[in-house]
Amino acid sequence: MDEDSVVLECRDCEFRESFATLGSARVALDDHESATGHEADWQIERVAAGVERAGADAGICGEPDCANSDSPLLDWRQPDDEP
Repeated sequence: MDEDSVVLECRDCEFRESFATLGSARVALDDHESATGHEADWQIERVAAGVERAGADAGICGEPDCANSDSPLLDWRQPDDEP
């Protein structure tokens, strides 16, 4: 991603920063909360196409009946259903 897609904003101080990736935002969030004890909120403007597809395939609730059961991204087998 070329542009910042995740914004962190602290509830308790002036900390506000934008990030190009979710991973870098998560590191900064953890660092800020660990160092200050503050809680920060984040806003995700957009995600990569693969993440969007996985979310759509999983459905809103993440349950098999709410999802695209034919998706190669999901494996709905239960642990005791191993082949």
